Amino acid sequence: MKNAFKMVPIVLCLLLLATPVFAGDVNLSIAASLKEVINELSDSFARRNPSVKFVKNYGASGALVKQIENGAPSDVFISANVEWMDYLKNKKLADAASIGVFTYNTLVFAGTPGKAATMQDIIKLERIAIGSPKSVPAGEYAMEAFKKAGLDKQLEKKLVMAKDVRECLMYAERGEVDGAFVYRTDALQAKQAKILFSVPQNLYPRVTYPMSLTVNGTKNKAASAFFAYLHSDDAKAVLTKYGFSSR
Repeated sequence: MKNAFKMVPIVLCLLLLATPVFAGDVNLSIAASLKEVINELSDSFARRNPSVKFVKNYGASGALVKQIENGAPSDVFISANVEWMDYLKNKKLADAASIGVFTYNTLVFAGTPGKAATMQDIIKLERIAIGSPKSVPAGEYAMEAFKKAGLDKQLEKKLVMAKDVRECLMYAERGEVDGAFVYRTDALQAKQAKILFSVPQNLYPRVTYPMSLTVNGTKNKAASAFFAYLHSDDAKAVLTKYGFSSR
């Protein structure tokens, strides 16, 4: 009988080790340009916590924020600019204490080689794709660059608006436009379009990706654990793999 009692703690330890640390659904609202990064990180987290299910929503930061504001389920939000995170915070839908920078990116012009080599060259082109500035941060960055370069008036009738940065790149890949303003990380994954030039940093604010738990997300232990994982060395390695910058 004594031996049986001695076995109880051992059995309990084995059961605890066999039980996933976290369980439940985690709803992600993520800027489209981070799709590959978050897919890899969520898969890695799920392998360690098989009872966690991720529901992923990728899109333009502004569109994601409006969805959250209208009641769409979301535990973790990552924006492609600071403004949309501030909007969510001011609406008291983002957990202010959790807001921090996830990563950085740069804006480039991608298209068929030979089409353009500088910002001044694009005024000679017929069709240029950008993300819709009303909801797509990459489009906002591009418009800011046009204005500072003094090209905004000359480009007004040449712009083709896309719903997010991935659609913008798709237009360039298909040859439906002469080129597209996208993030460097997106352009690196293109099969047809090539990076023709990087937009000078003095023409637009640095591409910053702030992240936070939503107010609802703070009540979700699995979401909080994944959010912590996004700060890990694993996450930094994956970001570097896809061309993002940590500083």
